[in-house]
Amino acid sequence: MYSGDRYLADALAACGATHFFHVPLLLPGAVKAMQAAGVLPVVAHGEKAAAYMADGYARASGRIGLCGAQQIGAANLAAGLLDALMARSPVLALTGGSTAATRDRNQYQEVDQQPIFAGLTKMTSRIDLVSRLSDMLGQAMRVATGGAPGPVHLELAGFTGAVLNNPMDPAPLPDPAFASCPAVRHAAPAADIRRAADLLRHAMRPVVIAGSGIRASGAQEALAAFVRRHRLPLATSLDAKAVLRESDPLSLGVCGIYSREAANRAVSEADLVLFVGTMAGSMTTTGWKVPQPGVAAIQIDVDARELGRNYPLQAALCGDPKTILEQFSAALTDMPVRRDWLRHVEELRADWTQAAAPAEMSDAQPIRPERLCRTLSEELPEGALLVVDTGHAAAWAARHIYLDRRGQGLLRAAGSLGWSYPASLGAKCAQPDRPVLCFTGDGGFLYHMSEMETARRYGINTVTIVSNNNGLSQEKPVWAGNADHDHHWRFSPVDYAAAARAFGCKSCRIERPGELGPALRSAIKEDAPVIVEVMTDILALHPPAWTPSDPARFY
Repeated sequence: MYSGDRYLADALAACGATHFFHVPLLLPGAVKAMQAAGVLPVVAHGEKAAAYMADGYARASGRIGLCGAQQIGAANLAAGLLDALMARSPVLALTGGSTAATRDRNQYQEVDQQPIFAGLTKMTSRIDLVSRLSDMLGQAMRVATGGAPGPVHLELAGFTGAVLNNPMDPAPLPDPAFASCPAVRHAAPAADIRRAADLLRHAMRPVVIAGSGIRASGAQEALAAFVRRHRLPLATSLDAKAVLRESDPLSLGVCGIYSREAANRAVSEADLVLFVGTMAGSMTTTGWKVPQPGVAAIQIDVDARELGRNYPLQAALCGDPKTILEQFSAALTDMPVRRDWLRHVEELRADWTQAAAPAEMSDAQPIRPERLCRTLSEELPEGALLVVDTGHAAAWAARHIYLDRRGQGLLRAAGSLGWSYPASLGAKCAQPDRPVLCFTGDGGFLYHMSEMETARRYGINTVTIVSNNNGLSQEKPVWAGNADHDHHWRFSPVDYAAAARAFGCKSCRIERPGELGPALRSAIKEDAPVIVEVMTDILALHPPAWTPSDPARFY
């Protein structure tokens, strides 16, 4: 008997899926069929973590990440899709759901999940008949990878999705072209390209700002070639940090709230900004202060709704960033070399390097986060993928981690603290031959540290650096000057290295800066999950972002 369970497994395998991250008990028949078809079911300890794993998988590979939960766990799974939505990451969530026979009759653990998923996905729908599985699965995949990628949800009737147990006629499998990003590449109209090229050609102080859309488009090499050919300084969001090696004279580093002063200064002084694959949100623009309001702007984005949303545009180019960058480059003939501007950019870079050096080379104990990041930069091997949490982990990484070796990359939580560790496990599943490292703080690691057992059980061998300052640094200013309230932001001491060993992982605890390099080198060589706990200074706070109106403070 050919069933919906078998069809789902065949469809996912045919589309190149390799892992399904879930919490039982969902689709027991389909899960067995997946394993037989070469799709490994990975059982996580929480639905939210399973969604984060699928998200990390999707961002690392460009393929749809798969996650699932039975009906009562669906709300937890939905919470894990928020980061995928904000980061434009293609994730397919499968959950159990109510049936026509039990709907609105107080069936055990039955809740209407559709409204929960509606605000957290590009699409949510319900499958009540197994005959609809083929067309609805194909539609979900097209939505996930078409245009701006994002998460989608299918609710399968029955507490555990039992509708798929039913027999069905063999049906066409989904088009594999829609199993990865970008599913379709759209070019921009030639007239729009000519207008944008004319604007850029006449700018005196142009800057390019790139975001996560570069990764979704696979446009990293195209963007690097574009800025090098036309000698354009490049600032990025943290998601696009690895587009240029950071020693490249055109690389300004990360701009925005989590930024280097050199990047924000150059962007603020620009007379034209080219936004590529970024929505120009508050994080990248320091609350829409950098670039300065009113600056001439061009924007390239796959989603027409984002064009001009935050900065009025002189030219809007809607389509695939990689395709449009190639069009744009071909149209930019007779491009002037702006030697004074490039010289000034190099001075800004040099000023940053000089200002950052004392903290990056500090031998202080507890260890300065800047020193940790600089040493981590030195030890990251070629091809390494660094997965970074939000909060201070992202802030320190933006400023003090340097990706300067071939093939290095970075994924960053779009806003959900605790995302990085499960996401790093998903990323490693997607790229098992690539070194994958996670950088988080103790506050972030505490969210999902139980997934160390998952890593150990499945042999997902990542290296996780936990910056342990025994607290939530960003809360410190809220309670400043009132020691009676320290318990709101300072944690009780926890030995994460010992906890990791209890879970069966390798681990070490680092208290002196000189130990960092050898410990990281050793961890990267291990064929096991490794936790490197680094005791860092709780008094070290990320400095405020530079802005022209208030250089001393923003965040």
